[in-house]
This record gives sequence, C-alpha cells and structure tokens, in this order.
Amino acid sequence: MSDPAATPVPPTPPVPLSALLAREDLGLRQLAGPAAADVVVHWAHASEMADPFPYLLGGELLLTAGVHVTRAAASSAGTPGRPASGSGGYFDGYVSRIVAAGGAALGFGLAPVHDTVPHALVAACEAYGLPLIEVPPRTTFSGVARAVWQLMAQARTAELRRVTEAQQSLATAAARPDPVSSVLRRLARHVDGRAVLYGPGGTRVAEAGRDQPEGVDGALTELAATVTRRASATATDTAAGVHLAAYALGAGQGFVLGVAAPHRGRGDHTLSSVAAVLLTLLTGDQLSSTGAARSAALVRLLLGATPQDVAPLVGTGRTVVVHARPDAPAARPPGGGRAAAPADPADPAARRVAVGPPGVPDAVAASALGAALGSALVDLADGVVRILLPDDRAPGPQPGWTLGVSAPASPADWPAADTQAARALARARATRAPLVRYGDRPGLVDLVPRDAAEAHARTLLAPLSPALAETLRAWLSLHGSWDRTAVALSVHRNTVRQRIARCASLLDADLDDADVRMELWFALRQT
Repeated sequence: MSDPAATPVPPTPPVPLSALLAREDLGLRQLAGPAAADVVVHWAHASEMADPFPYLLGGELLLTAGVHVTRAAASSAGTPGRPASGSGGYFDGYVSRIVAAGGAALGFGLAPVHDTVPHALVAACEAYGLPLIEVPPRTTFSGVARAVWQLMAQARTAELRRVTEAQQSLATAAARPDPVSSVLRRLARHVDGRAVLYGPGGTRVAEAGRDQPEGVDGALTELAATVTRRASATATDTAAGVHLAAYALGAGQGFVLGVAAPHRGRGDHTLSSVAAVLLTLLTGDQLSSTGAARSAALVRLLLGATPQDVAPLVGTGRTVVVHARPDAPAARPPGGGRAAAPADPADPAARRVAVGPPGVPDAVAASALGAALGSALVDLADGVVRILLPDDRAPGPQPGWTLGVSAPASPADWPAADTQAARALARARATRAPLVRYGDRPGLVDLVPRDAAEAHARTLLAPLSPALAETLRAWLSLHGSWDRTAVALSVHRNTVRQRIARCASLLDADLDDADVRMELWFALRQT
C-alpha cells in the first residue's frame, strides 16, 4: 500500500470538506470518518469501478451510486445491525484501495440503486479513517462537482487578492526610509512568522516578526548557511513544527533571506520570493561599468586628483548635489522636542525590531535612495544623505524623504553646490516641502560682478559669527518665522530670537526694514 501523504495532488486551492457540507442546497450528510473541518478536497470525481485505485490522482471526493456493489457485495455487505465480519469483505477492500490512492473522501449517492448507505461501508470507512458522505437523491453528482469548483474558485480569488495586496505592501515598504527593516516587518506579518536578513558570513543584519520556539533560530541560521555554501537559490526545512525557507539574494552577494512560519500557505513562497527580489535590489552593490568608473573617480580624489581631473569619470556636463533626510525629523515639534518615528501600531513585529534614532537613515537606506535617483555616489554622515547626480537626471520627490537640490555646478563649484543643497534641505524641512531646489531662477545677484558682490558681503557681514550668519540666512529665507527657523536649524525658537536680536545689535540695523532685509539677503547669498 502506498503512502497517501506522498501522493501528488493538483496544484489548486484545497476546499475544506466542512465548507461543502455547509452548502444547504446540496443537503450532504457525513456518516463516518474524521471531522470534516480537518479534511480538504482538491476536486470531485465520479466512478462506478469496483477498483478505483488506477483512476485516482489523490485528494478527490470520489462519488459513487454503488452500482458496482449490487451483486459483488451481496454476500459480504451484511445486514442492518450485522455488518460483514472479517477484513476481507468487499467494502473493506474497496475502501482500502481508495485510501491507498490518496482519496480525500467518499460520497455515496442514494437511489436509484440503494435506498440507504450500506452499514458495512460505514463501518469500513470508519475503520480506515475515510470520510463518508451521504448524497441525497435530489442532489446530482454534477451538482456536487460544480459546488467543489465554485468553492475552489472562491479560494483561488481570495488567495490571489491576498498575494496581490501583500506584494503591494512589500513594494510600499521598500520605498520607506528604512526599507530593509520595513520589508522584513511586512513579510513577517504576512506569513505570521519571522523574517531574517543574513549578511556575508552568516551575521544577522536585520530581523522582524514573532519569537520562535527553541531551536528554530539556530536551524534557520544553518539553513541560510547551507544556501550560501551550496550556491543554491532556495532551501527548505522543518524544525519544531515550524516551516523554514532560505533564499539567496543575487549572485555571490552573500546575503540570504530566512523565513520561519508555523503554516506554509500556497502564496507564502510567492511573497517570500518577492521580498527576496526587493532585498536583492536594496543590498546589491550595483557595480556596473558606470559604477566602476565612479569608484575609480573616488580613488583618484583620495590620491590627490582634483575634481576637474575626475569629472569625466563621473559623467559629462554639470552636476547637482542632493541632500536628503527622512521625513521623520519634519514632525519634530517647534518647541525643540524630538518626535518619535512613525510606526504601524497594527504590526506587532514593529515593536521587536531594533532601529536607529528617529529620522536617521542607515547605510542600506542611503544606498537605496541613491539607486532610486540613479547614482552610486552616495555619502551618509550626521544623519544626512548626500548624493552627486548628473544634471540630466533631475531628481523628483521620493516617498519618505525630504530633499534639497543644488543648482547645476561644474566640478570646481562642487563645494558651493554642497552648501546650496544643505540650505535647500533646511528650507524644505522647515516648510514641510518634499523637495526644494536652490536657485530655480536667476536673480539680481547675477547682474552684479561676483568679485564686487563678495567684497561687499564680507564687509557688511564681518561683525557676525558663522552661527549668527547662518541663523540670519535661515530666518530671512523663511520670512521671519521663528518656528520654521527653529525647525530648520534644530534649535529652540528662543535661541532663534536671541540670535536675531544679537545680529540686529552687531549690524546696528533695523531688521524690520524691508530694504535692510533685502541688502542682507543679497550679501548672505554671496557667502
């Protein structure tokens, strides 16, 4: 007798037998076997063969009217209250063959052959653990089959909806400022388990989800190491009743996604594969020929080359500098307190992930932002991401980020462009704008010779320290708003008031005068 568990079943969503019994239009009734809630049916098949074994694939609800037992079982069927004795009876052999073929359940139709279900058949099904269903005369076998397919279609639709919504959720998570942690949290929630990102050497880079039984974490780590050693794409295992899966990210990167879930649904593999693709993009080195050239440019700068010397390796034409920070700092209250990073309260995994300070991106998030903008020249320092971008790739707003973009600059003016991007970012954060560009259009400063303008600015602003000058610049750019200036400079509003009062005293100027403000703004633009 073959093992029913090893019998292949159709790749279709299973239907709980209890759902079929709940259909009032069918009027089905279970007479024997295990509880219907624990049995699933993959399809329905009608047959009057005395030995159905060669015609079953497994997982079927086999339907029969008992035509094949009219004479053959006459001597062994027994009578009501006295079923046939011995294990060699007709129904005993018949039911054992169905079980051996992997049949899920047996449906016995009443009329026109039998008025009742033979008692010997009930006893055999109970002995072999095969659910026995009574089909009333008014219900046709085709009606039962149609009901099975309808339930399968409903299950398939629900599964596709779940997978589609989960894929969209994962894609949204990948666009957050902390993309790796967000993707892991979402995946863990969708599979109701745990998701772990392993780095080269088997180190745990990030993880999220429910705590697992003892021994599961170790087994998952070993499975991830197996994927790395064998250079295989995926691997699966089971530990303490928990289903484990490992997915290699990319080719030769050394990163592995590990997933542990108590129940392995049909859509879970698809979701894990989608998460693996997203994590591959987020952790990839992206070393193309262009990336190699840019890496060479960085090396040459470190070895003493000038920006003009390495500009051809970075790209032709002028360049813009982008400064970026996650949106979280913009939610900081004007009083100077630091607001907490937003979290999904419905996600229990969110409370189990160790993350950095609110609004501070990690290296992976910075790299992901650079990839989204089309540049590998990314620098992360002091919670600010700086990106060098060719002028022909005009950056647009990025979900979850606040951007400040400099004016196009030649290599000799890159330091000035870096300052411009920082000022644009400060203004964007203060005004809650997703993106601010520095110098979108030419102004009066372009009408004055640069040397003369700079000399005038140095003389006019000489009494001010750099901190006071920067505070005055931010205050003027934000139309004298104390709260917005405090947000832009990350200081208390009272500090802004004190500094502006100090500026007015040192300059001996009335800062409420529009002409004075215009002259000071002109001078500040030159520094």
